Amino acid sequence: MNNFLEIGQIVNTKGLKGEVKVNSYSEDPKRFEKIKTILIKQKGKGIEYEIEKVTYTKNQVVLKLKDIDTIEEAEKLRNSLIFVNREQLGELPKNVYYIADLIGLDVITEDNIYLGKVDDIFSTKSNDVYVIKDDLGKTKLLPGIPEVIKEISLESEKIIVHLIEGL
Repeated sequence: MNNFLEIGQIVNTKGLKGEVKVNSYSEDPKRFEKIKTILIKQKGKGIEYEIEKVTYTKNQVVLKLKDIDTIEEAEKLRNSLIFVNREQLGELPKNVYYIADLIGLDVITEDNIYLGKVDDIFSTKSNDVYVIKDDLGKTKLLPGIPEVIKEISLESEKIIVHLIEGL
């Protein structure tokens, strides 16, 4: 497991004092309020920044970072990815996982039939959808509901599923 999780992307600047607008990848954008430092990755290098202030505008998080005090400095961060050390995020509730930890896990039916690997997970209004890609590149979509997702084991790197009728 990687110690750093990608949590957003800087997409623009705000104002003249170095604030940046962030598209948050978190289900809870207010999570940024609990984070003290972030790692901003640019051109293959990661630089750590301290968060001074968090505000919100429309569907975006606005960050004021220490030592970024002008629009010119903020502009240099545009399109950069933002990462956070897992330790700052605290423990997840039981049976809740970071998507990054599920990508690449083997997906196996209860009858021990290999379906492929988790390629992506996206959310819909009703539930998450797991995108499973087999060795031939074919994809299968599985709803992330208890009737289908029976067991997730990060230790053994697999997900056991029950294929209900229609899948």
